[in-house]
Amino acid sequence: MARMNIDSNNGLLDEARYVPSPNCDDRPENEAISLIVVHGISLPPGEFEGNWIDDFFTNRLDPKAHDYFVEIADLQVSSHLLIRRNGEIVQYVPFHQRAWHAGESRFDGRERCNDFSIGIELEGTDDLPYEYVQYEKLAEVIRALKQAYPDISNERIAGHSDIAPERKTDPGEAFDWQYLYGLLA
Repeated sequence: MARMNIDSNNGLLDEARYVPSPNCDDRPENEAISLIVVHGISLPPGEFEGNWIDDFFTNRLDPKAHDYFVEIADLQVSSHLLIRRNGEIVQYVPFHQRAWHAGESRFDGRERCNDFSIGIELEGTDDLPYEYVQYEKLAEVIRALKQAYPDISNERIAGHSDIAPERKTDPGEAFDWQYLYGLLA
């Protein structure tokens, strides 16, 4: 099986479809990437497929397309990657840049997780099981990230709910951490 690779020059994953997001900026100088944050997303909530997530992360979400979109259309957020339910990987922000995915957050005593983390969205909800292909692709991505960024370890993979427990619940109880760690073993 061929391994995924990250181009060290442009920060892009070779197996991802690239959809550039404007919602990113430079990381603080000399900041090592040392954390992966796993998220869950579906737009509209509980629905899958379509281009709504791409539109959301690129500031093109039409607030008239769904009642829920009125609430979020003006947000400027992004993630580095999305792993769709069919296993497709979409990259929005090069890994060496700071994506705006974590918000107010804390991990291992440090605040501002966006400064030192990579955000990976899984298309899903807190209470609906994720697809096995998503776990397989996530494990492949994590292996590539660990190769490119040696400060990342299995102990430095967290859910959004772990770094922002007062605000966030994703990837939710349906996310099978044991299965993921088994794939990483």
